Amino acid sequence: MSTISIKDIAAKAQVSTATVSYVINGTRNVSRKTRERVEQVIEEMNYKPNNAAQSLKRRRTNTIGVIAEDVTVFNVPEIIDGINDCADRLDMHILLTNLRLDKRIGRQFDQVDAYRKYAEDAVSELLGKQVDGMIYIGAHPRDLTGLFDTEGKPIVYTYCYTQNDVSIQYDDEQASFEAISYLTNKGHSRIAIISGAVDSMPSRLRLGGFYKAITAFELPFNPQWIKMGDWEAESGYRLAKELLESPEPPTAILAMNDVMAVGVMRAAKELGIQIPDQLSIIGFDNREFSEYVSPSITTMDLPLHEMGYKAMEALSHILQGEQVETGEKPVCKLIERDSVAELAN
Repeated sequence: MSTISIKDIAAKAQVSTATVSYVINGTRNVSRKTRERVEQVIEEMNYKPNNAAQSLKRRRTNTIGVIAEDVTVFNVPEIIDGINDCADRLDMHILLTNLRLDKRIGRQFDQVDAYRKYAEDAVSELLGKQVDGMIYIGAHPRDLTGLFDTEGKPIVYTYCYTQNDVSIQYDDEQASFEAISYLTNKGHSRIAIISGAVDSMPSRLRLGGFYKAITAFELPFNPQWIKMGDWEAESGYRLAKELLESPEPPTAILAMNDVMAVGVMRAAKELGIQIPDQLSIIGFDNREFSEYVSPSITTMDLPLHEMGYKAMEALSHILQGEQVETGEKPVCKLIERDSVAELAN
């Protein structure tokens, strides 16, 4: 079998041998149209000298693959916008893949085998499109170590994490602490909390911030004021009724998401308890509806755009061979609305 040479490639592609060399070595001195024609000939003729294949593999495409677990989940669009914002500034391009996990598996995130193939297929497709690296956006924060193999391509995770790669997370503990601090400054000391699912990382971290605030502000601790919900409005409703009908009801409730906060509001209305005059409520996530319910919900806004921006920024540093520091987490911001009032003496 005869050996294919650069001259053969040049002849078939109708370019000079120097142009073929430029393409193989990844130089930008070649127009896109010419480069694509040369690459097509290289592929057709199966031209693979010892270093050329590696040179082609190392060539940057300035394209990033973004894998979203579900673009319809509230947190994802703003993270994607942050990624795009940073990518535009870096002159990078985005290829977006939507796993549609919310439709396919609902909230069964512990059943990894049920969605592993969707993730693996997305990675395979992006690798085939020669992306320089990837960003994975979770629909719910959790450990995804070992979910798939990127075959050496750098990847950054956000709104989820692994033990082996860079992840960009917001500070759940700080957010919960700040919410309790705000209620304390409004004169509340009998503060209850309705958490999300007990096995959820945000639930654990937000409970940590709650306990930290209880200690820091020397608030009374009543185990009956700590309720374990499941992120759904029905659990907020049911657990709020338990709290509000107890012998020692709280004057304020922190619900770990705005959906459960709406459930709390429904329970208070049924019991004839006025918000915020008789009960103050803080939610989490700053969902769009939280501004339009009555009263509007004071809530913790997640730094989703910043997370996306930082994820893209981190990936860019990795691609340039630089060290990435992720110690300082993006922080949540309290959005003051109408569901919290000063505690009347």
